Amino acid sequence: MRILVIEDDVEAAAYMVKGLREHNHVADHAANAETGLQMAESGYDVIVLDRMLPGMDGLAAAEALRAKGDQTPILFLSALGQVDDRVKGLRAGGDDYLVKPYAFAELLARLEVLGRRRGEETLTELKIGDLDIDLLSRRVTRAGQRIDLQPREFQLLEYLARNADQVVTRTMLLENVWEYNFDPQTNVIDVHVSRLRSKIDKEFDTPLLHTVRGAGYRLSEKG
Repeated sequence: MRILVIEDDVEAAAYMVKGLREHNHVADHAANAETGLQMAESGYDVIVLDRMLPGMDGLAAAEALRAKGDQTPILFLSALGQVDDRVKGLRAGGDDYLVKPYAFAELLARLEVLGRRRGEETLTELKIGDLDIDLLSRRVTRAGQRIDLQPREFQLLEYLARNADQVVTRTMLLENVWEYNFDPQTNVIDVHVSRLRSKIDKEFDTPLLHTVRGAGYRLSEKG
């Protein structure tokens, strides 16, 4: 992916850009919003945008991008981590919000999710092994057998399928399936994953929904 990092902390930006390049992404850096907006015109797959920038702040920069019709996915990165801060970022046009300090592995995973999401905007069907998901009719079948899912179960399956073969963390599920910007400290995810697993795996020889201990879940026919 081509990734634009708009961050005024030069050392933090250098660390991020170096890590992204080591994972075979093309990464560019802008130290302020004004420069970032100019660079964004050349076209990027994802933009990492700091909230607190000198001059024009991150919220104003996101709003400016959206006002111009630029729909490049934006990942806000900020030390401001309260629910109200996250809501402001999302309402300004952000697609995701990660609080500093962060784990680079999670940053990378979130960027990859945003990049795939952009490429899949017109996708109408997802397929993992013999599991077929029709996004238009919301019909799910496995090996030709119809599987009836509740609305939340379908949302969960769709999100996992869009990130097939990748580990999806609990935080990612809470924010993207339940739209929680905090952990409610309940077993809601475990309950829904268990129900979904019983429906898509129980009567079939090859399990697709895997628990990655200490990390999250992965939908994959590879195990």
